[in-house]
Amino acid sequence: MLKIEFEEPTESRCECCGNTTIRLTRYVYKDNNAFAVYYASFTKGHPEKRLSGIIGLGEWGDDSLASEHRVAFPFQIWLKEDNFQVGLIDKEKSPWSHVTFLGKILDRESALSHKWISDVFHITDHMVVDDKEIADFFE
Repeated sequence: MLKIEFEEPTESRCECCGNTTIRLTRYVYKDNNAFAVYYASFTKGHPEKRLSGIIGLGEWGDDSLASEHRVAFPFQIWLKEDNFQVGLIDKEKSPWSHVTFLGKILDRESALSHKWISDVFHITDHMVVDDKEIADFFE
């Protein structure tokens, strides 16, 4: 069973339109053990409702474990005919392409064939339902 720990959102101004951009940091636990971290970002008022995100999976909880024990999956979520769509993206298209804490960031092709890809989609399923900030954005 997954449980998400919610940090307070941060806000900034979108460079292209001046609207409010929301950034989220979330910690995911599976059976009460640290399982994943995700970052998400979206801008209210953009013509297309699209969320950018990245999920880091691997070893957590011990400061001696460096990020090489984790991998990160960049993605986007959007609605199409009232259904959520999740698309993996390449590292350079991610706003977090420079972040090392989440682990080695995979490009789309590597991510699709990674053994943890089903965990990524499991987490994105929970994001759109259990994360109030995200659910409210897509309403």
